[in-house]
Amino acid sequence: MSSPSPVQIREANAHLAAVHRRVAELEQRLEAAENTVREQAESLIRKDEQLSAATQEITEAKDKEMYYLHEKLCKSEETIQRFHNMVKEKDGTIGQLQHRCQLLDNICKCRPLLDSMLSHIAEAERLGPMVRIGEPTANTSLTDGESNCSPNRVSNHKDFSLSEDDMDDQELDEIRFGTTV
Repeated sequence: MSSPSPVQIREANAHLAAVHRRVAELEQRLEAAENTVREQAESLIRKDEQLSAATQEITEAKDKEMYYLHEKLCKSEETIQRFHNMVKEKDGTIGQLQHRCQLLDNICKCRPLLDSMLSHIAEAERLGPMVRIGEPTANTSLTDGESNCSPNRVSNHKDFSLSEDDMDDQELDEIRFGTTV
């Protein structure tokens, strides 16, 4: 083997120096690329942590909101149930009051008859104690035990009158029982 010429050595040294420069340049670029990758990885890790924290906060806020809405729903359902019970109670009260109103209406329809009966009772009280037969009396309007309250006297009594409502009721009673007058 022959030894290389000085020109070849210089060219080889120049080539070797160029390779070293190129390697140094590539190592710097590699280091810069590694730094960039490392920074991006750290940035991704930070963003991942931030997103995880934000997701956790959103999940907790959602859970709190769901709990709040569930509590509100339960209270609303309790209120609705209370209102349903109150409506049932009020309906029962209304039914009772309607029945009492009907009773009062019926009483009012019977008032003229009751007034007439009360006037007859008052007249009977004014007459005083009953006198025995054969004894003279101050008032002899009732003869032979006949009273104003006998069925024949009441229906035929010319002073006895019914209100229009009572007359309508009497007609209805006659129709109901199949009697005609």
